[in-house]
Amino acid sequence: MSLMFGKTRTCNIVTVPEHEPSECNIVILGALGSGKSALTVKFLTKRFISEYDPNLEDTYSSEEVVDQHPVLVKVMDTADQDGPVNCERYLGWASAFFIVYSIDNRSSFEICQQYMETVTLHTKGLQPEAQVILLGNKLDMDRHRKVSRSDGAALASRFGCLFFEVSACSDFLSVQSIFHEAVREVRREAERSIRPLFISEDKAAISLSSACYKELPAPATAKLVTVKSSRAQSKRRAPTLTLLKGFKIF
Repeated sequence: MSLMFGKTRTCNIVTVPEHEPSECNIVILGALGSGKSALTVKFLTKRFISEYDPNLEDTYSSEEVVDQHPVLVKVMDTADQDGPVNCERYLGWASAFFIVYSIDNRSSFEICQQYMETVTLHTKGLQPEAQVILLGNKLDMDRHRKVSRSDGAALASRFGCLFFEVSACSDFLSVQSIFHEAVREVRREAERSIRPLFISEDKAAISLSSACYKELPAPATAKLVTVKSSRAQSKRRAPTLTLLKGFKIF
């Protein structure tokens, strides 16, 4: 209840339910040979691949637990050869983008800039906005480095995204942590995109079909009501991995 110019008015507060996506769709983008498939398979199997079909594009899934909450992570390993082509197939699907370059290949870094521009142009103004992470891969090849860490950090700063360097060859935990960080970023963005609705003059609450809302009780017994979305309480199962056709796994 609020007082305005001596007249009593009521204000209904509609609390938006907690929204935590049960799925996170990640698209892996980058030049040929930057290590997109190696990162994908490392995350899914903890193994490193030495041979793969560069023309193979597929989507894989893994059941993960991030910060004690289950989530189905879907990963699209794209097969673009020389930069963004036919981007419509993944732009509208993705919750997050990994844009990958090889630290020992300057050309792959330059192609990354094209992907950053394409993805940023698409995601601008979307609610929730798809998250972007820039990845410098093949950290194990540091002695042959052609792209400095500061170059990667500067590009990420220019587009306002996260930046990591990683090795798909040698370190599973680092690779896993980046995928899990993507899930966290998607969750944070979903929370930022939801705002409480304030409706004055006792007007009816706006009806949204995708969620359930409750109004506050009468002022004498008012308590803040938070409505949480229900989640399945099933036990975590082993990661689900679609057959990786075209990969030789060791």
